[in-house]
Amino acid sequence: MTSVLAQHFPGAVVSDVRVALRDDGTNRRARLAVTYSAGAGPATVFAKAVDPAHADLVALTSGLYHEPRLFSCGVTLPLDHPTVYAAVIDEERRDFLMVMEDVVARGADPRDSTRPMTVTQATSGVRGLARLHSRFWGQRLTGHPALGWVEPFVAFAGLEYAPLHIAHERLGDTVPAEIIALSGSDLFVDVWARYIGSLLTSAPTLLHGDPHIGNTYVLPGDDVGFLDWQMVRRGSFGLDLGYFLQGALTVEARRDAERELLGEYRDALELPAEEVPSADDIWLAYRASVAHGLAIWMATLSGGDAWQRADICLAFAQRYAAAFVDLETSDALNTLCD
Repeated sequence: MTSVLAQHFPGAVVSDVRVALRDDGTNRRARLAVTYSAGAGPATVFAKAVDPAHADLVALTSGLYHEPRLFSCGVTLPLDHPTVYAAVIDEERRDFLMVMEDVVARGADPRDSTRPMTVTQATSGVRGLARLHSRFWGQRLTGHPALGWVEPFVAFAGLEYAPLHIAHERLGDTVPAEIIALSGSDLFVDVWARYIGSLLTSAPTLLHGDPHIGNTYVLPGDDVGFLDWQMVRRGSFGLDLGYFLQGALTVEARRDAERELLGEYRDALELPAEEVPSADDIWLAYRASVAHGLAIWMATLSGGDAWQRADICLAFAQRYAAAFVDLETSDALNTLCD
């Protein structure tokens, strides 16, 4: 730990490290308390590594090494995220280790779907995504020498086997009837996989890939940061934009503010005028993107409490289900994929 932290806090000599909080999910995660015999550094850091029990799942859906590769390749991301002090990959042992800033120590408030954002906070989030996407739009990504390893966002296998009846039972009449009527083939093949296939038909950008509200935090002053970059990919901007907004706001707030927020995103794009997508193109991409959020959270809800708490899954599934109907996502997909 001394060798890691002294690179960022010169003179720091660590005398003790203890586990203050263990918070394993699909990866092993812990908040570590750090004390020093000389110099000074953060009182806590956050550590993340592969959980062998979930390594196959992560490799299939996310990619084991995408996050440590991103933070060890020397690229600067133009939005708030935890500072990464070390990112080490051991492919022979199928493991990695990341030591990073504990953002709670600077007042960050990690969010989940049960604690939605205000429109002001969501505005900060879409502006941050716009800065990220602009920095790596088109050739700025595909021609970037440090980012040649970034994979396209493609449909991964397995979602179609989710026991969707479990999600239907849990949701009951809290979502529109047409959502309950969707079969696994309808949702995961005709809707989700078809949408994912469209992500490579327009100018690609660097995608966070998984920017739902559970991978965000709100700072004092309502600035929003993004963590957990394991799904980083290249593809259309719409996936990040829609997945974030439709899950971060209540259904009512999203209905009231989504047009304004899409305008905020477009205005924040730092691109030459000829590369900025039109308002109509952004609206279409946003409407179609509900396919991703709905499929992911219906599948997660179908898995019981294995991956997320039931209340978190329900809130997400209800929000994306409402957006699917409100935004006529099936029609948007037909237009986008023609």
